[in-house]
Amino acid sequence: MQVKPKIASLDSYIADSMRFNKLHEWLAWQEGLHFTAIELGLDRCMSVADKMGLLQPDYAVISVAGTNGKGSSVNMLRSILTHAGYTTGSYTSPHLIRYNERVSINGIEVSDAALCEAFDRIDRARGDISLTYFEFGTLAALDIFQRAGIDIAILEVGLGGRLDAVNCLDADVALIASIDLDHELWLGPDREAIAREKAGIMRSKAPAVCSDPGPPQSLINHAKMLGTRLYLQKQDYDYQICGNSWTWRWDSVMYTDLPHPSIYNARQVQNAAGVLMALTALSDRFPVAIHAIRQGLLEFNLDGRFQIVPDKAQLVLDVAHNRQAAELLAQNLRQLPVSGNTHILIGMLSDKNHHAIFNEISGSADFWHLVTLDGPRGTKSEALNKVLMAMGITGNVSCYDTVADALGRVRAIVAPQDRIVITGSFLTVGAAINHLNLQH
Repeated sequence: MQVKPKIASLDSYIADSMRFNKLHEWLAWQEGLHFTAIELGLDRCMSVADKMGLLQPDYAVISVAGTNGKGSSVNMLRSILTHAGYTTGSYTSPHLIRYNERVSINGIEVSDAALCEAFDRIDRARGDISLTYFEFGTLAALDIFQRAGIDIAILEVGLGGRLDAVNCLDADVALIASIDLDHELWLGPDREAIAREKAGIMRSKAPAVCSDPGPPQSLINHAKMLGTRLYLQKQDYDYQICGNSWTWRWDSVMYTDLPHPSIYNARQVQNAAGVLMALTALSDRFPVAIHAIRQGLLEFNLDGRFQIVPDKAQLVLDVAHNRQAAELLAQNLRQLPVSGNTHILIGMLSDKNHHAIFNEISGSADFWHLVTLDGPRGTKSEALNKVLMAMGITGNVSCYDTVADALGRVRAIVAPQDRIVITGSFLTVGAAINHLNLQH
């Protein structure tokens, strides 16, 4: 497979006339540019994208939505397609450590200079249009991908779908992972309402895949209304776990002896099955050989998704920040028991359902270490403690001002047979990775 040539350099210059020359300056300015951090809607982003010539890309687009499993699905798609010889651009959010994690070419993060140049082009094109932080990032990714001459863009949708900035582009394949409660303030109070928003990334003439084994009826109804070919697990494709490997099938196509993308997280096979269906739906234009699938799954790695780190005691990093993700975390912990105590180190944002998350993981916790997250959406550790107290959990609870403070204390008291679980938010896990110096 011949790879398309890329532009010679994404770091060629930083213009003296830029508003800012440093990435952190651009990001700080973007955070205060729009009157609210989150405002769903496509008009602003599409207007600027149109001015920049980004709405009719010469690359294929896979859009990935869902409550959980989006980042994993994007990463698997990127890994497999890159091994198949295609030039990929992937866009994800949020990031754990560096903003650059959000935009990559063939799995390699783009540079500060590339992002600054893209932000400058967006700033010049937008005129007096106010953009959110996420809209700036989305437009930057699309601009960088177009200039890099990629074959396929794999775009993680933000908190929604229908009105998310990523939905400016028509997807050649729409992949919707699991659907559950999260961001109810913006998306609706139940799975049916949330699924309607996620379904907004579907297009009438493009196939769609849902990897949730029990998709809400609203998702199916929307596909029927559009005339979209929707592939559903168990109805159209299926998989079976066979010990240390698994089998995937659709119609007359069967892949056997596939490697687990994560040996400790069985849900990743469900995500991978949806990924294979999405790739199959694109196979007329972008065929992928079985060796690329196997190699891509073998090399799948995503920080903060039930990531186990060698330390004084077993240390688990998991960004679970909603009820469904916490339920999966608890399942994975039960399947990987320890003989000692489990210490839960957790910090959460204020717009999350703290009670639901605590309820899912409380059966795994021997000790609680509650951490304050800074920022306008952060929650104080004392507020989290009040939720635990209302649940009748009053013993073995400690509060800390920072993740570093909590980790320092926990690592000092644990024994080798114990376990530390760091969870609740990308911010919590990112701070832990920073403190433990685990950056790649």
